[in-house]
Amino acid sequence: MKLSAKFKHWMTALLVLAVLIWCAMDIDWSTFHYFSWGSFRGTMASLFRPDWSAFYTGGTEDIFSLMIMTIAIGFFGTSIGTVLAIPFTLISARNLWKNPVVPRIGKFVLDVLRAFPELVYAIIFIKVVGPGPFAGVLAIGIHQVGMMGKLFTEEMERMDETAVEACHAVGANGVQTMFFARIPQLMPIYASLALNHFEIAVRSASTLGLVGAGGIGATLIFAIQAARWPRVSIILLTVIVTVFLLDLLTGWIRKKLR
Repeated sequence: MKLSAKFKHWMTALLVLAVLIWCAMDIDWSTFHYFSWGSFRGTMASLFRPDWSAFYTGGTEDIFSLMIMTIAIGFFGTSIGTVLAIPFTLISARNLWKNPVVPRIGKFVLDVLRAFPELVYAIIFIKVVGPGPFAGVLAIGIHQVGMMGKLFTEEMERMDETAVEACHAVGANGVQTMFFARIPQLMPIYASLALNHFEIAVRSASTLGLVGAGGIGATLIFAIQAARWPRVSIILLTVIVTVFLLDLLTGWIRKKLR
């Protein structure tokens, strides 16, 4: 038995090593010749000297204002995703339907919605509604429908059915059991998941500006292209601090919801 376990471990390690070697062979390493330690040290030195004057100037294009816009894009996108994910959850949960075809269709739609990253949705919506924050909100919202719809459905399917059975025992119908048995049990979990995806949405919104969907991403890519590393530094520092503070805030709210 021990030899068999060791053999399985060695075979797993060799398989992982073979996959790593195969991936490494598929990468073009020729660009490594352009690497310069001097350029690397200069870039890192510039990054450790953030341009504090660009953080707040009182206008609408300073780092502070763009970060507030990025948070707003993430918040509204998550709100749209949360609201629209609930109807898909009601369609996709197996324990709500006797016919198995309906949940399969619902889950397939959710699979399609989350198959594409936010950047792809942002490019599509920029063509539809034009560049700006609204395209970013729609991109995050549609992607979040697929993500949260999947998580909401999984929680609905594995919830404790004791309260539901008790409601049915006293003659409650499906709508009544939903409002008096399922929703009270699932709402804290759903709220926690929505808060967690709000953090993710803010990080995603920080990059959507790269394609013109509003937020701080456009300023970041322009600064990188112009090699304005002190400006890049203050943008990255602002994003890091914002995500850290949001993590503290949403963590505190999630504890209150338990």
